[in-house]
Amino acid sequence: MDLTLDPRAQLSHPVSPNRSDKKERQLASLRQSSQDFETLLVNEMYKAMRKAVPEGGLFKKDSATEMFQEMMDMETAKATAQTSNLGIADAIYNQMAEIVKNTK
Repeated sequence: MDLTLDPRAQLSHPVSPNRSDKKERQLASLRQSSQDFETLLVNEMYKAMRKAVPEGGLFKKDSATEMFQEMMDMETAKATAQTSNLGIADAIYNQMAEIVKNTK
């Protein structure tokens, strides 16, 4: 069994990552983190709005209803943060991207 590598073969990933690749990964991670932060902020806003509405209505509020409303608010917050341009994620990304770009 011959386990030698052909020197002409291309590896699927570089042996030593390039600095620009590392920065690109960091910027992509920063973009995702800022988007996630905006989602959490919008979710907290929805929670505050839900508390402001007086309780009552046709159905009795139980733990299952509360859990459903929390999950629904979270998914609505995700959709709002992805489709709306609130600008929070962009502002965080723009401010922090300068720091990432200037690091060695």
